[in-house]
Amino acid sequence: MCIAAHDSEEFGRMFTHFIPSGGRHFLVYRDDEIVSHAVVTTRCLQPAGRSELKTAYVDAVSTLPAAQGQGYCSVAMRRLATEIGDYDIACLQTDLVGFYERFGWEFWRGPLAGRTEQGLIPTPEQRGVMVLRLPQTPPLDLDAGLSIEVQPDRIWE
Repeated sequence: MCIAAHDSEEFGRMFTHFIPSGGRHFLVYRDDEIVSHAVVTTRCLQPAGRSELKTAYVDAVSTLPAAQGQGYCSVAMRRLATEIGDYDIACLQTDLVGFYERFGWEFWRGPLAGRTEQGLIPTPEQRGVMVLRLPQTPPLDLDAGLSIEVQPDRIWE
């Protein structure tokens, strides 16, 4: 379903490289067919001047092409937001900022970086990083720096 939704065979690589077993999957059905999907994995964001935050990182948000525009993805994202209360914050990267803003996601305006044991790797080319404040999210300055741990083959996307 995700490959069809994104019209890319390469999208399947996300499940073999970046989404470990045990990720939380949110599925939306139309009758007995899965029509929309989102998955959360655990990562760590660190706003400048703050400690690391246990992060619900949202990957693979998808809706079958024939079901797009019918509210299925909205259902998935609303459900996801109610089921991640054990995290400090949620984060995603998208080209569809306006879509996620409708659900309370906020665009991160400050500088972004990957975080390694050796230090920060600036990612000035990165766009579309958004956060969702959860009940235990500390006060945030969306214009401050934000880093995320580097994973093999990726930083944000």
